[in-house]
Amino acid sequence: MSSHRQIDSPLGTMLLRAEGTCLTGVFFAGQKYYPANVAGSCGEASPQEAAVLERAAQELAEYFAGKRDAFTVPVRFAGSPFQQRVWQALRDIPCGATASYGELAGALGLPPTHARAVGGAVGRNPLSVIVPCHRVLGSAGALTGYAGGIERKRALLRREGIGPAGA
Repeated sequence: MSSHRQIDSPLGTMLLRAEGTCLTGVFFAGQKYYPANVAGSCGEASPQEAAVLERAAQELAEYFAGKRDAFTVPVRFAGSPFQQRVWQALRDIPCGATASYGELAGALGLPPTHARAVGGAVGRNPLSVIVPCHRVLGSAGALTGYAGGIERKRALLRREGIGPAGA
């Protein structure tokens, strides 16, 4: 079972999801892969889940206010082993830096030809912003797909002082 909470951000409404002592989802309203049937699954949050949701909301507010560059809220990934490896590697891209899909593949010990598979996993990241998939760019530094929309990706990169091509 999971608990949910909606928060407002400068980039629109966000949905936070917690299970037990970990954050398991951060989604922009209307984004690709937004969880289905959220309203029907909302119930009373356990004290642990309420604390995780509150901590995530606070850390995201600090991030958007420019007072936080890294997140400490505990997270848990639900995905294939390959997806989990990619999502963990995303966490190694520091605020203010970017990587290409090919570079991310290389960091995972994969050849650059696996960039498309890496991109597929990046696109399924269930923890937007907290796990910084917005820091991954196309090979020439171009803004490429983002489940929350390219404008949000551009805004997140600008918030971090990054000005890629087209930003």
